[in-house]
Amino acid sequence: MLDKELIAVVDAANMIVHGYAFTRKNGNISILNLNKPSRAMVIDPNGKMLESSMDPIEQTIVLKIWEKDAEFMEDENA
Repeated sequence: MLDKELIAVVDAANMIVHGYAFTRKNGNISILNLNKPSRAMVIDPNGKMLESSMDPIEQTIVLKIWEKDAEFMEDENA
């Protein structure tokens, strides 16, 4: 991923926690590891994983971050 693409992801993110960008897309949440952009996950608003390129340990970590911090997601209109 090019630096300008990564900057675009950061700018579009609704929340960034522990190096992960959380962005609402098409009713779901797209999560990108900003330190390893090849690692990403898509979850539904309830936290159910829909797809992922993360290993199982990272998936568990990211889902725990989501459970803890989901309430802080910025509204799409913010």
